[in-house]
Amino acid sequence: MSRAISTQTPRQPRHKVAGSYLYMAAKPGGGRSVGMRQAKDERHLATELRKERMALLRSVRLPIAAGDSGGTVKLKDQAEMNTQLAQLLSRGSPLVEALEVTGASVSNKMRPKALRMRDLVAGGASFADACEQVGGFDRVTIALYRASERTGDLAGAAKQLAIAARRQLSIQGKAATLMIYPAILLTITCIAAAVLLTKVLPRIGEAIASAGVTLPWFTRALLAIGIFLRDNALMITMVLGFAIIAAIIMRAVVGAAILSAMRKMPAIRQVVLAQESARFFSVMSALTRCGVPLADALGVANGAITHPQMRVQLEKLRTRLIEGGVLRNLIDEVDSLPITTRRLMIAAERAGDLQSAFDTLAMDMMEEVETRSARLIAFMEPAVIVFLFLVVGSVILGIMIPLLNLSSSVGMGG
Repeated sequence: MSRAISTQTPRQPRHKVAGSYLYMAAKPGGGRSVGMRQAKDERHLATELRKERMALLRSVRLPIAAGDSGGTVKLKDQAEMNTQLAQLLSRGSPLVEALEVTGASVSNKMRPKALRMRDLVAGGASFADACEQVGGFDRVTIALYRASERTGDLAGAAKQLAIAARRQLSIQGKAATLMIYPAILLTITCIAAAVLLTKVLPRIGEAIASAGVTLPWFTRALLAIGIFLRDNALMITMVLGFAIIAAIIMRAVVGAAILSAMRKMPAIRQVVLAQESARFFSVMSALTRCGVPLADALGVANGAITHPQMRVQLEKLRTRLIEGGVLRNLIDEVDSLPITTRRLMIAAERAGDLQSAFDTLAMDMMEEVETRSARLIAFMEPAVIVFLFLVVGSVILGIMIPLLNLSSSVGMGG
């Protein structure tokens, strides 16, 4: 009897992907530790815990959805991870060992991603593919890793990404400073005005009115506002609460609206433009140093900026560059960038040293952000104080006018 020959390809053994485990372990000094970690299996989890002098007591493998540590990787974690990788890889450490060490230095939220990346790389995946599979990394980071793997300089790419991440963290810190300072003063102003309107003004107004003194229209208007706020405090609090919850849920839309408004404000739009330029040149510096072609680098870096005019002009530059345009002529058409920036890029293109020009421009734009931010804060301090005086001073004036009228009436009667 002839035996049928199977034409199916034998199934290849697959690398076991790490999963998430909820565990309980005994500490070396007594007590229990409960947490969640990525591991290929329970034995691998026990080995990892033994390295920290803990003994696994019980573990439960979590479903993929529950154990997934999804979400965008924070810039702080990216900076720390790339700093560690650059130092270890430049000293000859294997990538798997470097990721092992990196997993212990990042935050708890980032650690499962780092350990899963280590397992994927140990199973034969490239580092760029591992980053793409675990998720949370932007296209700029993945493109840079992929380019560096082709050139064999992953340590250099990690160093450039660490520098770019720390620059972006510095930019975000400046933006937060600009937003926090006026927000605190405006909050104090609103609280002080609310207390005066709802607690102080109604009592004084009622006392003066009972004495037979006619209140001026300005005081009567403030008194009506204060009484309305006092009598409807619960409703107003609920409305504000719902508004805050809605703003948190729709934070992407709210953030985009605020950023759009900031781009149109005379004193703030230059700061926003400098921030966007610093981010763009930081990404271009990192990409070009890793050997990414200029057209490809422009395509990736455009995704890192949100300024509409700059983005449209740079995309147009990239398209015309691919079609055969001359770069020095195309740069001059990007009028969203300052004239000095365009002239420096044209000179660097003629000299064939765009990499150094991108790095220099990134540093210059960082200094521009710091200078303009300091000027804006110096301008906002007196402006917010004047606003505070107008709001609180108006309420105090509404209290003082009837008191002065009452004292004048008493003096004349006496």
